[in-house]
Amino acid sequence: MTPEDLHRDAIVIDATCPLARATEYIDWWREGGATAIAPTVTGMRGNARTGFEQIGGWHRYARERGDTLIVRSAADIERAKAEGKLGLILHCQGTALIEDEIDLVDSYYEAGLRIVQLCYNTKNLVGDGSGERTDAGLSHFGVRLIERLNALGMIVDCAHTGERTSLEAVEHSSAPVIISHANAYAVQDNNRNVSDELIRAVAASGGVVGTVGFPAFLTWDGQPGLDRFIDDIAYKADLVGIDHTGIGIDYYQGQHPVEDDTAAQARYDTLVRGGHWRPAEYPPPPYKFPEGIETPRTLQRLTERLAARQFSEADIRKVLGLNWMRVYRAVWGG
Repeated sequence: MTPEDLHRDAIVIDATCPLARATEYIDWWREGGATAIAPTVTGMRGNARTGFEQIGGWHRYARERGDTLIVRSAADIERAKAEGKLGLILHCQGTALIEDEIDLVDSYYEAGLRIVQLCYNTKNLVGDGSGERTDAGLSHFGVRLIERLNALGMIVDCAHTGERTSLEAVEHSSAPVIISHANAYAVQDNNRNVSDELIRAVAASGGVVGTVGFPAFLTWDGQPGLDRFIDDIAYKADLVGIDHTGIGIDYYQGQHPVEDDTAAQARYDTLVRGGHWRPAEYPPPPYKFPEGIETPRTLQRLTERLAARQFSEADIRKVLGLNWMRVYRAVWGG
């Protein structure tokens, strides 16, 4: 099978897609052959009202677009593939939308939210983020949250979450834990990336760690090459096995060519002033994602390059989506 045919036939899942919040760009993933994407629901700031408002907006989008569906089970992604539709996996980055009320999680589950990221870089009621001054573990609230997520069948995501908080999340979870988008610190020494210990812990839980395309998480030298992106996948595969790798590319509004340099800098300044980003982990723009997959329109080039790097057809299918599918089936059912 040629790489082109393989990409067309495979289930392709991008597990972190903040750019999709600007819905005019969703067709870029369709062009790139994606089966399902995980658009970001507010979480690093906001509240229950903004959380439900955004989820309601995704339901409206799916209702108005006959080629899109809200994913509630692994079977929904298989149905999207069979019907030529794009699945939308609702995923919050941070827990501001839960406020201080665990019972809201039940309402979010009924509304279709399926993945909950515990923190977004800073401290919250759950624990410490990856950019915090401290590295404390889960709070009592955080333990209760994980217990409720497990009971409902929602996925615990430790992206942007502090090391100790993440390790304790894995310890307390009775289901596989994921890191939807984080690279290996051993490949790129950015503190937003994750340690071998944490990668091993997530893998031991049955989870997956998604490789990110954000430039500074792959190199300090501007735009990374596509091979650098694949180097991160290969490192994780060597460390814990190919079954625990995936992609969560993290395309977002402030990247090239979506925003010009002036707009991207203004967005960056706002995130830094708000304490959500620290310059040590997030150098200023421009942000050019890996060469060849600068946007999701050309995701097929990733498949081509994986094949050229001698990844087997079975392993490419796992990286592109089947590893995520295994976790989704284990936690969501279907």
